[in-house]
Amino acid sequence: MKNFVLSLLLLSASASSSAQTLPVYLDETKPVEMRIEDALKRMTLDEKIAVIHAQSKFSSPGVKRLGFPDLWTDDGPHGVRPDVLWDEWVQAGQTNDSCVAFPALTCLAATWNPELARLYGESLGEEALYRSKSVMLGPGVNIYRTPLGGRNFEYMGEDPWLASRMVVPYVQGLQSKGVAACVKHYALNNDEEYRHQVNVVISDRALHEIYLPAFKAAVMEGKAWSIMGAYNLYKNQHNCHNNTLLNKILKQDWQFDGVVISDWGGCHNTEEAIMNGLDLEFGTWTDGLSMGATNAYDTYYLADAYKRLIKEGKFSTKELDEKVRRLLRLFYRTTMNRQKPYGFLCSESHYDAALKIAQEGIVLLKNDIVKTGKKKQPLLPIDPAQTKRILVVGENAIKMMTVGGGSSSLKVQREILPLDGIKARFNKSEVDFARGYVGDTVQSYNGVTVGRSLYDNRSKEDLISEAVEKAKSADVVIFVGGLNKSDYQDCEGHDRRSYDLPYAQNEVIEAIVKVNPRLVYVNISGNGAALPWLQKVPAMLQGWFIGSESGEAIASVLAGDVNPSGKLPFTWYANLDQCGAHALKTYPGTWREDHKVIDEEYKEGIYVGYRWTDKQNVKPTFAFGHGLSYTSFKIEGLKADKKELTADDQISFTVKVTNTGDKAGAETVQLYISDKKASVDRPIKELKAFQKVYLQPGESRDVTLSIGKEALSFYDETSSQWKAEPGEFEALVGTASDRLSSSFSFILN
Repeated sequence: MKNFVLSLLLLSASASSSAQTLPVYLDETKPVEMRIEDALKRMTLDEKIAVIHAQSKFSSPGVKRLGFPDLWTDDGPHGVRPDVLWDEWVQAGQTNDSCVAFPALTCLAATWNPELARLYGESLGEEALYRSKSVMLGPGVNIYRTPLGGRNFEYMGEDPWLASRMVVPYVQGLQSKGVAACVKHYALNNDEEYRHQVNVVISDRALHEIYLPAFKAAVMEGKAWSIMGAYNLYKNQHNCHNNTLLNKILKQDWQFDGVVISDWGGCHNTEEAIMNGLDLEFGTWTDGLSMGATNAYDTYYLADAYKRLIKEGKFSTKELDEKVRRLLRLFYRTTMNRQKPYGFLCSESHYDAALKIAQEGIVLLKNDIVKTGKKKQPLLPIDPAQTKRILVVGENAIKMMTVGGGSSSLKVQREILPLDGIKARFNKSEVDFARGYVGDTVQSYNGVTVGRSLYDNRSKEDLISEAVEKAKSADVVIFVGGLNKSDYQDCEGHDRRSYDLPYAQNEVIEAIVKVNPRLVYVNISGNGAALPWLQKVPAMLQGWFIGSESGEAIASVLAGDVNPSGKLPFTWYANLDQCGAHALKTYPGTWREDHKVIDEEYKEGIYVGYRWTDKQNVKPTFAFGHGLSYTSFKIEGLKADKKELTADDQISFTVKVTNTGDKAGAETVQLYISDKKASVDRPIKELKAFQKVYLQPGESRDVTLSIGKEALSFYDETSSQWKAEPGEFEALVGTASDRLSSSFSFILN
């Protein structure tokens, strides 16, 4: 203890002491790499072993003798998770660990606005700083391969380019506050069911073109300080100690200088962990939900077992020292960073950020013209001054969505529920509520209780009857339904069992539209679903899981205070047969004879999402990039600054965007590239650039999107390199993957 106190005194005195009196590792005037080597030389074998594995559920030890504080991690990526006890998953019962819940990352991706991703990261970083967290376990960028994926709501959609552009500013914003991003789950973690046993069989091309680009961008552009290995296997090795993914691709090809952290319980073998790139082990001996052993930290794979192998001479300290170097580098970036700003918890600015992201991420999917009195006009927005009676139907209008769903569950300071937000905004109207269906009546999750009782013992028939009767006299019905964060829905640990809406919601909606066709369907989810009644319902919003400001955000869009501008970050299939993973019957894979591993072959390869529906020429319910507005836009005059492109050059495309309606709004210009002739099979088109533009009524603006040869390249499996073949390409520009009104042909020389 005396040595530790002395070290802290040295730290506090470093600003006033001459640099020559300080050990190199404490001298902030010295290069970080020099300080790392000095600290490494001073550490004992026991201290080195200690820093590469956990000491509690969410912390690993620093080096107390040398004055390095403990490293505290916490779950994200949508808010800072409440603290648990040292060695248990039970809530610690603190009163100062509430947080702001930011929208789930599907909603962030739906904004198509990288500036909001930066704001998201900065705001989350400030909350983490206040809670003394040095590593936030997020963001997640696994690709939306199937709409049954239980954890899709935590990710950024199906397209590698969109996810890449959104993850970089998130990471940069978070780390600007001195808090490390831990980008997860690297890689191919696209299933939740049997996630520890799935061995992904995939082509190199699909791996590099679809599933790795967002991780690569986070590392090479965002400069992420840590990355989390995934539970699943690739090439028969668990991804937390996978030679190909961690050593070759991440650390060699991408020159990652940060820390590879295991997912909790994702490490399975000491020698593989030593040799195959794992740096920091967490969660071993638990499955993430129940305890395997109390205070088992010394029995981790990278603990006593590793030390014993070194003492027996089976390993030198070469690999250990490299792991410790990476940990020390992380310490200097976080716990030892004396230039960190101050943190804030539940500040007004964080609620403002959460609200803005939610409002921009809500997607207007449908808005048909209906008869209102003598007028015919779109059903949305709802005019508060002209609407006397509103009926809100659906359990999701009264259910907290910040609670549950797995590791992203939060303890919020407040969550405005949709019903409350609608009542507050339409306070001059008579707003009634009917439950409609009963789904999840759980009153707490992981020690956090929900805001109001969800118990309801009425029969399905009684619930439907009540909703129908009340709907008869309503000017408009707002049905708030979709999925929730229960098991086998949008939830960690399990995938969905069906593409249908749960809890007989279809029956409720069908019954209501028979008596009142003026129905707005607000879907709360991170996934698509089958919507058999869609042609009978004039208006639909995708409301996501949007956090603390959920009710206010939804109400502001319904009332027209905010003009919706979100765009879908995934293809909304009409049925599962429209999804390549299901059409080819490759999901969820096949058990081996020993029933220990599932081989899941990604036979659809690069054809994920709109790439597959384009190839099969099928029309989904809603296309990737789709999203409507309360105003209208015109895109015209596509031109390029050249007709021929060399390998070292860029080509820029410009269009004129005009707001032709009577409301201010935002449109996202999307640029897709089509390779007209290639030596390999290529998608019909691929997203390669986008920009969101905000316009007043009647205002026009030129939008320029630039690309280089990277946007024209594919991953060549014969050379294991990216390749752009000379020839003709076509630029397609529009407002959704199925609304590309302008095209321009050009040549790559």
